[in-house]
Amino acid sequence: MLKLWKWYQNCLAVHPVKTQVISSGLIWGAGDIAAQAVTHYTAKAHATMDEDDNKEFKINWKRVSTTSLFGLGFVGPVGHYWYEGLDRYIRLKLMLKPNSFRFVATKVAVDGFIFGPLDLLVFFTYMGFSAGKSVPQIKEDVKRDFLPAFVLEGGIWPIVQVVNFRFIPVRYQLLYVNFFCLLDSCFLSWVEQQQDAPWKQWLKSLLPLK
Repeated sequence: MLKLWKWYQNCLAVHPVKTQVISSGLIWGAGDIAAQAVTHYTAKAHATMDEDDNKEFKINWKRVSTTSLFGLGFVGPVGHYWYEGLDRYIRLKLMLKPNSFRFVATKVAVDGFIFGPLDLLVFFTYMGFSAGKSVPQIKEDVKRDFLPAFVLEGGIWPIVQVVNFRFIPVRYQLLYVNFFCLLDSCFLSWVEQQQDAPWKQWLKSLLPLK
């Protein structure tokens, strides 16, 4: 593991963007496999006697490749420049002292209210198009899933990002986030599977989307 970590550090120093892109693609692909397992066994647990609840779990490699492409094409490159740019802006433009309370709090707030919603919007839209859905269908999916996901993630990601922005060097921040995206991928797949569940309707009633 130590040799692998040193190899990764060397790749990151020599080819930072390429390394972030490839590692993001691999991690998001692994996350989707885990998400498929969660979705399968959750559905199996709620299956009725009339349903085929003995169906074996098989990995949908097409979906894995689709999700990996999201990591490769969006999370990797955009995340790399986002964390680098966010750090420079707050240090050089806002002149906040690195690792101070205001420095970390500002990063968490900006990341949560700009990159977080953008990431969710792109994810749900991209997955909709990848599944062959029409634009009206994707709009309905986004209306159904965006707010519940944003609200629930809002209680988790700020804690993750406080640790990230306080203790993790900038060049490793995307890697740190991507590992948490293994869990996030499972969560988003679960949210999508819930469709029009009552708890979604309740959350949307707090902030109706027209």
